[in-house]
Amino acid sequence: MAGGNFLCNLRRMAFAIGALGLTIGGPGTADAGQSVTASLAPMLSRVIPTVVTISVRGKSNDEQDDTLYLTPGAQNKSSPSQTAVGQISETAGTGVITDARNGYILTNNHVIEGATSIKVTIASGESYDAVAVGADAQTDLAVIRIRAAGLSQAVLGDSGSLNVGDYVVAIGTPYGLGKSATFGIVSALDRSGLGLDLEEGFIQTDASLNPGNSGGALVDLEGKVVGINTAILGPSGANIGIGFAVPINTASAIMRQLVAHGEIRRGQLGVQVQDSSADFARALGVGASTGALVNEVRPRSPGAEAGIVVGDVITAVDGVPVSGSTQLRARISALPPETVVKLTLLRRSGSVQVVATLAAAVTEPPVEAVDYVDGKGLLDLVTLQTLDAASDAFGKVQGALISSISDNSPAAAAGLQPGDVITSVNQTNATTPQMVVELSKASTDLLLLGIFRDGRRSFLVVKR
Repeated sequence: MAGGNFLCNLRRMAFAIGALGLTIGGPGTADAGQSVTASLAPMLSRVIPTVVTISVRGKSNDEQDDTLYLTPGAQNKSSPSQTAVGQISETAGTGVITDARNGYILTNNHVIEGATSIKVTIASGESYDAVAVGADAQTDLAVIRIRAAGLSQAVLGDSGSLNVGDYVVAIGTPYGLGKSATFGIVSALDRSGLGLDLEEGFIQTDASLNPGNSGGALVDLEGKVVGINTAILGPSGANIGIGFAVPINTASAIMRQLVAHGEIRRGQLGVQVQDSSADFARALGVGASTGALVNEVRPRSPGAEAGIVVGDVITAVDGVPVSGSTQLRARISALPPETVVKLTLLRRSGSVQVVATLAAAVTEPPVEAVDYVDGKGLLDLVTLQTLDAASDAFGKVQGALISSISDNSPAAAAGLQPGDVITSVNQTNATTPQMVVELSKASTDLLLLGIFRDGRRSFLVVKR
């Protein structure tokens, strides 16, 4: 089995390199009986000098390690520490030189977090003391700096152009073994819902990642950095071919802010979004089932001033497509306040473009009171109640509280639950139970509800 996997990987590597028109074999390989050798060595010889080893000293804790592990059935955690809590520990990670002239190195926040000293070893074997320029826990990225001459600088690619199936190479220092490269493909894009307390939207790859790879480069076959390796999914931290990297487009925007300010100043659009779907596209009358569906627009926010309305589907930022809510949030939060963005929206009337200037803060929506009644039609077997102080939603939204619902109702099948607050019906705001019932009467086959649950707004489609 192992031999078969090796041959399979060798064949796909040879195919990939041949497809790119790169050198395959040496002189005289045209003879049919002569073996052909595919190699990534020419590309790696350029890229490896841009990757550094980072050694960190600091106080140990219960979860001291350089690598984030995602263990099935458990939340984000690190592997067990081998150092007693409170003692000095040493860990090693990886970084990527992004500015050779100024000595800036991009890595993971969890690699340097809590460090009392940071040492960087470059390709020549020379070591330098490093200082932290800035770090961002939300994206798990950090920038450190060394003073050194003759550094090699990485070429950054475009993670937005990646496709599932593209070949990639992960470069790092696993288990302190020095520079290592592993080969694989992009397994998935915009991966979220991993249980990490981070801004997600990761690149997933089967290129082997191990302890020590954190902060290293994920590169394409041209040697351009497309991601910063960050986390591993596996039992007890073991590698099973599922690793995650922060897209370089996100990392680049974060890095620019860390270098300029030492911290992240996040812009806000003032809208709340969720993933769109085929059902939502049908209910909204739009021509695409992907994108970020707007379910709330805060008054006087940049989104409101730009003309965004509830029910719009945001499909691109500055001409770059967004596939869903996670990608949109990552794209916007990586930009500083006062950034002007051009958004592409889908509405029933067609595609439109609006321009918004991101803000640092937004104003919360006003609060109003509501009333009570029973559901009809697609809301049959649903009891609507006045929103009162007993509800967690009181003082946050206006709408009709679901006090009870039959398991046999279409609304229950759609996912409506007791405690939910219906705030809109078919994109029309509903401030009372009576309004919900009246607005829903006209819909016999499909009903689009805006709901508020657990502090967040979202849409539900109720079908006959």
